Amino acid sequence: MVTVTDFHEGGCLCGAVRYRVVGEPLRASVCSCTACQRRTGSAFGFGAYFKAEQVTLRGELNAYEHHSDESGRWLRFEFCPACGTQLTWTLEAMPGMRGVGVGTFDDPKWIRPRRFSWLRSAHTWVEPPDGVEAVQTGTLPPPTRP
Repeated sequence: MVTVTDFHEGGCLCGAVRYRVVGEPLRASVCSCTACQRRTGSAFGFGAYFKAEQVTLRGELNAYEHHSDESGRWLRFEFCPACGTQLTWTLEAMPGMRGVGVGTFDDPKWIRPRRFSWLRSAHTWVEPPDGVEAVQTGTLPPPTRP
């Protein structure tokens, strides 16, 4: 049985796309890589990562696929075709998972970051909070290739 505290909802700026996540994210990560800086138009991206089945979407999304400069792995960013808000993404490095932009939750304050990655690309004023894992590059292992 799902209770009020078991799920959180969010959506795009114009309201054409809505989503619900059930349960806690498996990862909550702030990323300062240059791709995240560009895709968000900010100093970093903050994503919560859920198993795909934890996320339910309502509305249509468009997608843009980007390949990492360093690893060559793909990242598929999904956004509202009406207002352009980027809501979710999937990554080659995390099969079966879906990232959700923390700022798109109706109440984004329920998630605290557990990891700061790509600090070598971070603005000089970005400081991870005490007790949060901090790494200079990415922390995901390379994909296995046949």
